[in-house]
Amino acid sequence: MKKYFAGAFIASMLGFTANAQGLLNKSETVFTHQDTLRGSITKERAWWDLKYYHLNVKVNPSEKTITGSNTVRYTVLSANNKMQIDLQEPMQIYKVTQNGKEQKFVREGNVFFIELTAAQKVGETKEIVISFGGKPKEAVKPPWDGGITWKKDKNGKDFIASSCQGLGASVWWPNKDHMYDEVENMLISVNVPGDLTDVSNGRLQSVKKEKDGTKTFNWYVSNPINNYGVNINIGDYVNFSEKYKGEKGDLDCNYYVLRDNLDKAKEQFKDAPRMLKAFENWFGPYPFYEDSYKLVEAPYLGMEHQSCVTYGNGYKNGYLGRDLSGTGWGLKFDFIIIHESGHEWFANNITYKDIADMWIHESFTSYSESLFVEYYYGKEAGAEYVIGCRNGIQNDKPVIGNYDVNNEGSGDMYPKGANMLHSIRQVINDDAKWKSILRGLNSTFYHQTVTSKQIQEYINTQAGINFNRVFAQYLTTTQIPVFEYMFKNGTLGYHWTNCVTNFDMPVKVKINGIETWLKPTTEWQSAKTTNENRTLEVDKNFYVTASNIVE
Repeated sequence: MKKYFAGAFIASMLGFTANAQGLLNKSETVFTHQDTLRGSITKERAWWDLKYYHLNVKVNPSEKTITGSNTVRYTVLSANNKMQIDLQEPMQIYKVTQNGKEQKFVREGNVFFIELTAAQKVGETKEIVISFGGKPKEAVKPPWDGGITWKKDKNGKDFIASSCQGLGASVWWPNKDHMYDEVENMLISVNVPGDLTDVSNGRLQSVKKEKDGTKTFNWYVSNPINNYGVNINIGDYVNFSEKYKGEKGDLDCNYYVLRDNLDKAKEQFKDAPRMLKAFENWFGPYPFYEDSYKLVEAPYLGMEHQSCVTYGNGYKNGYLGRDLSGTGWGLKFDFIIIHESGHEWFANNITYKDIADMWIHESFTSYSESLFVEYYYGKEAGAEYVIGCRNGIQNDKPVIGNYDVNNEGSGDMYPKGANMLHSIRQVINDDAKWKSILRGLNSTFYHQTVTSKQIQEYINTQAGINFNRVFAQYLTTTQIPVFEYMFKNGTLGYHWTNCVTNFDMPVKVKINGIETWLKPTTEWQSAKTTNENRTLEVDKNFYVTASNIVE
């Protein structure tokens, strides 16, 4: 196999540099040609713009198979006749047609290259129909090691769901499996045994009873959606609903749970409207009023599937009953309802172009937990929560992964990314402006795929502060900045160390109990004090450490 090497080049791609103290802690990683086909915008992808899918599948629980077709509508951007469609082994494409004529294709691992015989004229909108099937990869540890989960509920009925972020939606259906190009709308038709219900994205258009006793559920998604956000949830579901009066009017909220859990769900899912109230305040209107909001019980922990958030937290507060912050505040809410629903703004509305920038999803959404706590329990409570979550930071590798090879960075994108944002908020030091930035991100990049650079530049511009080196520090290195200081002869000396070149984040401190702001850089600076000024404390809201160099 052709191999590609990725080393410590990420910061340079973002316009950052790291010094000897802040070098990227990233071992050279070997990537294959398959990784490049999966993770890059190949020429076989770049020439066509995705418009519409009709995913039409039959799910057979007894055989653990999925068969069906996907109609792909696209607009031609530049002349080409070779199209890349992704479908992972052991799934198979049986046939591809355009205008009723069968098209030739070749398989290269998890990629199919289709040779289109008709002229592909720039500006034209065309369709292909892909027939496919097989036994998709079974999820090992969903949602992290995903695929299809085939389980039974306690009554012996099938309980099935998909989860595939990172792994890719092509693990179970054929598509253009790269995040940069979202389909504009789609129809999802799912045929299941007659005693079961399928819940997928968007709004339910119809349910058709088939002659063989099965049922087909037709769901229509009217907003752009990323591939991994498309899901199937199949089980013995019952439904209850409510209308949330939100910023854009009435939002339909539908809840699907296993039959025996209805009473528990009616109590636990009260966190859903609480979430909507808090997050519309912080982030702006829920981004998918047209497609509704759904919370659906699943046979795994949960996932942010667009307008169809999945839930498996055991009807407990916290994360499976645990407070990830260790402060007590994490037991005031159901982690999965709050976190996964927060992704409707940061993941589904604002979506990374490349999974290397997955922090855009997870850092903001992890911080949303703190904002939820703040909304209901006060600013200090919210701060205590996010600071408490630092106990989960590993500093094992950079938060940003390698580009163009479908490679995500460290899991620190959750607690470390949240604390980076919390530190940035302290520097901005204006809560109204901070909220306007969060809301502005969601309106400016509404239903768009983005890069780290776009998010960074927006925050810099709106804040009127250049945070480039702050982003570089927390996203591309594993070092925690050290505020190094010393008292000598009535003078306080201080600077940043263990950091990127020219790191310059302002910091709030207390000197002998008196609060003040300092603007340290990597060069030593000094300030006059009295001989009695012998204590210094860095504000705990900054994710840094402090070191006193004793005379």
